[in-house]
Amino acid sequence: MKAYKGVIFDLDGTLLNTLEDLADAVNHTMKAHHLEEKTNEEVREFVGNGVKRLLELCVPMGVDHPKFESILETFVTYYEANSNHKTKPYAHITDLLEALTHKNFQLAIVSNKIDNAVKGLNALYFSNWINIAIGETKEIKRKPAPDMVHACLEKMKLAPSDVVYIGDSEVDILTAGNAGIDCISVNWGFRDSKWLMDHGAKCIVSDVKALEKEISLTSID
Repeated sequence: MKAYKGVIFDLDGTLLNTLEDLADAVNHTMKAHHLEEKTNEEVREFVGNGVKRLLELCVPMGVDHPKFESILETFVTYYEANSNHKTKPYAHITDLLEALTHKNFQLAIVSNKIDNAVKGLNALYFSNWINIAIGETKEIKRKPAPDMVHACLEKMKLAPSDVVYIGDSEVDILTAGNAGIDCISVNWGFRDSKWLMDHGAKCIVSDVKALEKEISLTSID
């Protein structure tokens, strides 16, 4: 059995509870364009596949709405300036990162969130432990394509077999599978255990201590 050398984390719903700021940005955008506002639970169901997909699900007619690009621009502009009013790390996450760093794990973030926001939030909350943070850009395919993970592995100088991926959604499960790396799912984020199991999760944890134990053990068979 082998030990991991690196850990790649999803951001929203895994390290950070970003739901309220995302919902506020959605509803600012909806108001600005005279569209129906969304509840936090609706936004929770829609997140995970990047900003464009989030807005596609929120806006009537989706990408076929005649003002979709303008609506998307409104969201991006607002969220980049207002991504950290209510956002906060989940309980004991920084303790986990400290413990993993002490054990000499390399740590990174891969997220479908806008790249500027990913880097900004990482700098604010996790820069003591994580120096690789990759978000959505036009130059790289977003999750569940493996491209972002492959770019991360290149920066970490690790092989897929050396790394485990941590996430809270079906997108993360698919991403890990497409990248050829193990995945541990967490149920404190945007999806519950049943949803994760129904979408192929092999290992689900409910608290940070359990997550640290799984990471510190060996690969998932």
